[in-house]
Amino acid sequence: MTEPQHTSTTGPAPLAPMPEDWRRALAVVAHPDDLEYGCSGAIASWTDAGREVAYLLATRGEAGIDTLAPAEAGPLREREQRASAAVVGVRTVEFLDHADGVIEYGTALRRDIAAAIRRHRPELVVTLNYQDTWGGGAAWNTPDHVAVGRATMDAVADAGNRWIFPDLAERGLEPWNGVRWVAVAGTDRPTHAVDARPGLERSVRSLLEHRAYLEALTDEDPEEYCRSFLTGFAEQLAPRFGGVPAVAFEVFAR
Repeated sequence: MTEPQHTSTTGPAPLAPMPEDWRRALAVVAHPDDLEYGCSGAIASWTDAGREVAYLLATRGEAGIDTLAPAEAGPLREREQRASAAVVGVRTVEFLDHADGVIEYGTALRRDIAAAIRRHRPELVVTLNYQDTWGGGAAWNTPDHVAVGRATMDAVADAGNRWIFPDLAERGLEPWNGVRWVAVAGTDRPTHAVDARPGLERSVRSLLEHRAYLEALTDEDPEEYCRSFLTGFAEQLAPRFGGVPAVAFEVFAR
């Protein structure tokens, strides 16, 4: 006799509010626009509260527009990223000049990110989904996202260890072991969230600053595309955050 199948009535766990007792954050991603696809609404709320957020991008996204050669696309996308960051109150945007599309996970990347962590001395580090897939396995992730996300997770520890990359201390970058949390955006396993509503309009405008990229990506009206994408993701998370549209993160405490 076949045992009856019981379906759980318990849905995904509620999302906890993000930690708030911090002053400085560093967001580390691979490309221009990575932070704007769902994370910038939270960043707008953080800067509104007087917190400092800096961006570190491994590339200039020079391989991201098929109709533009990298030598033209890179400077264009850098300008778009700086304008995008300004919309949500971020003034510091740095680029590491790794090659777009072929970033390699390894000690060179870890050293570059660890150096930035030591320089900015954040309590919160933000990065992007580094798992092999997006959307519960619906889409394959890019190798750049995987490499940068994993290197960021490792570089947080590297930044606090005097004997890993000792050349950084020789350059005046003393160890920083003050990172208290790493928050991963775009994850299928979120644990925490930020109310998306205060920063939603600015997140739409921030993504819209990547106009050249968006026009190459989709035939939809850019504003309709941005608003639909960002609003849809925020509303999907509302049932797990007290009915409030949210920006979600998987948070690792240290």
